[in-house]
This record gives sequence, structure tokens and C-alpha cells, in this order.
Amino acid sequence: MAHGEIPIPRHDPAAVPGKLRRVMRDGPIPLFVHGAIEYVAGALLVAAPFLLSFDSDTATALSIIVGVVILAIAASTDGPTSLVDQIPRSAHVALDYVLAVVLIALPFLAGFSGETEPTVLFIVLGIAHLLITIGTRFRSEPASRAPAAKRPPPA
Repeated sequence: MAHGEIPIPRHDPAAVPGKLRRVMRDGPIPLFVHGAIEYVAGALLVAAPFLLSFDSDTATALSIIVGVVILAIAASTDGPTSLVDQIPRSAHVALDYVLAVVLIALPFLAGFSGETEPTVLFIVLGIAHLLITIGTRFRSEPASRAPAAKRPPPA
């Protein structure tokens, strides 16, 4: 520090144990589990109108549409459960937050909030999707933790 500089207090990462620090930074849910949950949630939304006998045609249509969208996003995102790596993880995270808000708001915006089953399903899945997204480890392991590649000595 140069003479006259004001010291800036910094958080000492060493004060937090390594494993806890990684969980706090990256979340406790592995990306593989997040992807698997999305496939289950998408399939549930597609099947729910038939399993729960939705009365509202709007709720039925939106449940199937949102379920297919979730399945498509899960299958297209760069990650361990994808079929094709077309959507970057950063875009997936943004889409997850948007989907969570949409799921929670749809019963009210689409006019089927008077029907209990689809309303509860959409709100519960929206909240669960939000919490799972917040708790997911989307980042790859830092380069410092990855095994170093052997490089030939300079010639």
C-alpha cells in the first residue's frame, strides 16, 4: 500500500471453511440434479391436466405449453443432462428466473386462479423452480481445481 492510501476492508475468504465457501458461492445443488429436476417438472406439467382433471382449458393448454418449454430448455442447455448444448448456462439461469415468475403469475394473468389444482401446481412449481435455481451450482469447477495439463518444456 502506497503512502497516504486508505486501506479498503476486504472479506477474508480464509475465514470461511473451503467447502462451505464453495456451497455459499455456488449453491448446494449439482447441475446434474437441477437438469434432472427440470425434466421431471416438465413432464409433470405436461401430464398434470390429465392426472388432476383440470376444468380450465386455459390451464390445460398453458400447463402443457410451459411443460414442453421447460423440457426443451433442459434438453438444449449446455450441461450434463442436455441432449444438445445450444443454450449457454448464463442464459439458462435467466430463463429459469423468468420461468419461475411466469409460473407463479400465470394463474392470475390467464384467469384460472379460481381453480385450485392448477393454481396450486403452478405456484408451488414456480416457487420450487426459483429456490432450485438459487441453490444450483451453475459454474464449472475453477481452473485452479482442475488438473493441470502437462505442457512440453519450451524449446
